[in-house]
Amino acid sequence: MPLPLTSVTPVPDATAKGHGHALFDTAIGTCAIAWGPGGIVAVQLPEADAHATQARLLRNVSPHCAGSAQPPPAVRSAVDGIQALLIGQPRDLCEVPLDLSGVSPFHQQVYAIARAIPPGSTRTYGEVAQQIGSKGLSRAVGQALGLNPFAPVVPCHRVLAAGGKTGGFSAGGGAVTKLRMLEIEGACLGGTLPLFG
Repeated sequence: MPLPLTSVTPVPDATAKGHGHALFDTAIGTCAIAWGPGGIVAVQLPEADAHATQARLLRNVSPHCAGSAQPPPAVRSAVDGIQALLIGQPRDLCEVPLDLSGVSPFHQQVYAIARAIPPGSTRTYGEVAQQIGSKGLSRAVGQALGLNPFAPVVPCHRVLAAGGKTGGFSAGGGAVTKLRMLEIEGACLGGTLPLFG
């Protein structure tokens, strides 16, 4: 039975107006999202359990995001989009507003290119680097994606190593989670066959 697209578990009262976080169920497990006045500040893919997911999210965001009564409409819409994407609906999540104020200009470039990769498609670190201006930036692209605080809104799972190899993935489950997300989207490595056939 599919997960309801409206399931959000809020945490206790917000510590600052306009900031907060919430846990929500998806087809791959419990995710978390944090927001502030400037938009989404982080999304956390599932860890071993909901407590671990929440703890990892909170380690990487401002203390202002420690609590929430209910996500505001823009965040609720982002949660709905993430849940839809993770059950296989072709959502690109480009409409989700991100707070990039703490993100370096280079990482912002990498994230913008990754956001332009449609569901079911992949690129390599080298291809993303080439779009920025030099294939020699492949390692820096990989590092930027490894620090991506917005997965899957910034779909770093769609960026692979050369030769169709998965490359790294910092979410719980590592490369297995990356492959599972690509499978849900119907991605084909090498452009010819589904990942899991």
